[in-house]
Amino acid sequence: MIRSVDRAIAILDLLAQSGRRDDRGSREIVEFVGMSGAEVARELGVHRSTALRLLGTLERHALVERDPRTAKYRLGRRLPQLARVVTGELDLRHVARPVCENLAASTGETVTLDVLDGDEIVPIEQSTGSTSFVSVNWLGRRTPAHCTASGKVILAFAPEPVRQRLLARPLEARTPRSIVDVSELDRQLAAAREGGYARTFEELEVGLDAIAAPVYSADGEVIAAMDVSGPAHRLQAGGGPDFVGLTREAAADVSRRLGFRGRPSK
Repeated sequence: MIRSVDRAIAILDLLAQSGRRDDRGSREIVEFVGMSGAEVARELGVHRSTALRLLGTLERHALVERDPRTAKYRLGRRLPQLARVVTGELDLRHVARPVCENLAASTGETVTLDVLDGDEIVPIEQSTGSTSFVSVNWLGRRTPAHCTASGKVILAFAPEPVRQRLLARPLEARTPRSIVDVSELDRQLAAAREGGYARTFEELEVGLDAIAAPVYSADGEVIAAMDVSGPAHRLQAGGGPDFVGLTREAAADVSRRLGFRGRPSK
């Protein structure tokens, strides 16, 4: 245990409990009155200077804020921002989970729901089909965006500065078939915007293909991608499931559940 971190978390807990409750009709109003440095030190059982150093560090990161009138500390404005990120991801996973399961059952392959974090793709939900030839747990595994179908489709619909930032960097060759030519990748991103989906052909791992389609938020922003991956010979074979159609339908289903009412490009 790192004592300073433990004490910092204890401070956040103390400030969260420093509310004064007032019953007003059918509603309970909570006013967070805060605590002084001396009060925090007394509750933690530490010297006041130690408490003030901890509070100062938390304040620099906007996790707590000091009222100049009362000199008391309360929870800071950054905490709701962090909470929204966590809640948004949890809501997205909750909404997408049954769709991922249905898509995995329909295709027999591995399905992931992926998001862009920096310049890398991170799966946050996964379902495995009955014919999946691997038992890889992709959850949390970071991969280069340009090597993944999800990365291509998210970048295709990303704001121009995000797309240009990635295209300005050297593109890593994960396999002999990885796209490392910027002009070729840019062409594929344009095709993804036009067609509403993207593909990779053994670009992340030899023998592994993938298809992905964009997931839209209620305000029309592409926030994730639905991805189907499996053996190259199965995803390219004719006469099997309509992988592209099923993936696009599943992504559109998640988008509708999130409140999106527009129509992705055909």
